[in-house]
Amino acid sequence: MKAKEHTHKKGEKKRLIGFRVEEDECIWMKAGVVNFRLCDNAFDCYNCPFDAGMQLAMSPKDHAEIQLKEPGWVNHLKKHYHGPERPCRHVLTGRIDAPKICPINYECYHCAFDQMMDDFDLAQLSDSPNYYLASGYKMATGYYYHLGHCWVRFDHGGRVRIGFDDFMVRLFGAFQSMALPPIGATMKKDQAGLIFDRDDHRGAVLSPVTGTVLAVNHKVREHPEILYEDPYNEGWLCIIEPDMPKENLKGLYFGKESMQWMEQESRKLLNLVGPEYEQLVATGAQPISDVFGNFPELEWDQLVKTFLRTGLNVLDGSS
Repeated sequence: MKAKEHTHKKGEKKRLIGFRVEEDECIWMKAGVVNFRLCDNAFDCYNCPFDAGMQLAMSPKDHAEIQLKEPGWVNHLKKHYHGPERPCRHVLTGRIDAPKICPINYECYHCAFDQMMDDFDLAQLSDSPNYYLASGYKMATGYYYHLGHCWVRFDHGGRVRIGFDDFMVRLFGAFQSMALPPIGATMKKDQAGLIFDRDDHRGAVLSPVTGTVLAVNHKVREHPEILYEDPYNEGWLCIIEPDMPKENLKGLYFGKESMQWMEQESRKLLNLVGPEYEQLVATGAQPISDVFGNFPELEWDQLVKTFLRTGLNVLDGSS
């Protein structure tokens, strides 16, 4: 059964699980007013001499220009929530459970609470994720999984990082190239958004969320082998600003559901290749690294349709 959202215990409020990332940029840099400045005052803008000087230097016209640089989620929330009852963005994304009202019309860069949340993140930075095995395939703890074999990791501010899961990279083997969407492009959930090539074959992978591409991993595009060495960390593909983070949880697998789903996918693969596959499984229940390469009788198109849930029609016009 698919997990729409993660629930800790029965009857407890559902919330989104995220990861901690370090953001030490000054708020004036985040707003696009200065090219480079790191915060040296623990995000305490109210008692910051630099912030005070910038406030005095900025004219009303300049303030209007800042508003034009607001991220898309700000305009979206301002459009849908009005008046004194507008909820804090951290409530909407599930980052906090307690009810909280936004008193400053989503101008989070002037919000002491938002700065406190940043400080909390700085104190709890995450390194590589912990892993567990499902039918021998590695899965990262705290990640969400899409039925097309992309993983989703929620980062600070509701942004998401996506990549290919261990099953996918082992199934299709060594890629020759990766085609990632350009920065600023819109990816739509359950539509083809990532393209990879091997030999004379091409495959499309469905986007696990809907949103705007903020960054792509050029290192992976130039060196696809990173996907096999570290698919859940260094092998990330894109960072996306989702339209509504909590809505993107619908249809994703998490926790026990993700393990059950992966076990079902493994059994489906066994049925396709037959008992020979089990003989090639390495000791310790580790699947082989290149199923397609070791079983040339398997049809590429069948694997793409069965496990990535895409067909040849989604590749028309792609490059």
